[in-house]
Amino acid sequence: MSVNSLFDLTGRTALVTGGSRGLGLQIAEALGAAGAKLMISSRKSQDLEQAVAHLQDQGIDARWIAADASREEDVQRLADETLQRVGPVDILVNNAGATWGAPAEDHPVDAWDKVMNLNVRGIFLLTQLIGRKSMIPRRYGRIINVASIAGLGGNPPFMNTIAYNTSKGAVVNFTRALACEWGRYGITVNALAPGMFPSKMTRGTLEKVGVDNVAAHAPLGRIGDDEDLKGAALLFASRAGKHITGQILAVDGGVSAVVGG
Repeated sequence: MSVNSLFDLTGRTALVTGGSRGLGLQIAEALGAAGAKLMISSRKSQDLEQAVAHLQDQGIDARWIAADASREEDVQRLADETLQRVGPVDILVNNAGATWGAPAEDHPVDAWDKVMNLNVRGIFLLTQLIGRKSMIPRRYGRIINVASIAGLGGNPPFMNTIAYNTSKGAVVNFTRALACEWGRYGITVNALAPGMFPSKMTRGTLEKVGVDNVAAHAPLGRIGDDEDLKGAALLFASRAGKHITGQILAVDGGVSAVVGG
């Protein structure tokens, strides 16, 4: 088997949540360019229409379903409609997420619940459904959870995101625990842990602190760009990563390697 064929996703189907922009769209681009058929999802139909048009302009077979991954009924509908419209799901990318900035002592409880419902509960529900209905019966699957280096340690002084950090720490151990349970079904479960990337979620921090100041914390002296998650995502999704499971890959310019963060 050639090296290029190890990364070929022709004939595979991928479901990407939070796929209409940012990191989710970047991952969708990579999987689609490698030959996968895509279903992307997020809350807003207009964003999804634009994203699918963008993907189709690149020759990628893509479609969309609007769903709120924090709502159980929407998750059920997303799973059912995806399976009805595109068939069995080979690759599940759990990317949808939210954050909230507030000091721990003042953090609203409803905001805590909002972050946890989407970032943890939503991932569990969708993964359980896709696993039970599509991957386990066929003894095949690739699950990629988008965690964060915020789930690997504490915050820098300019961030107060305790709910987000806690949720991403949960995603990290969810990934490891599920990999141990579902390995017997031929399913790999891994997580990407991005550092700082430009996105709607990080815009406020980057504007407040400055891109150069944030980049200075990274050994590579830069933040992520529109290409930096593609190779790692493709590794986890393809035959090239068939013997990798339960792993958390930081894509952060080296930030997580610095002693004390």
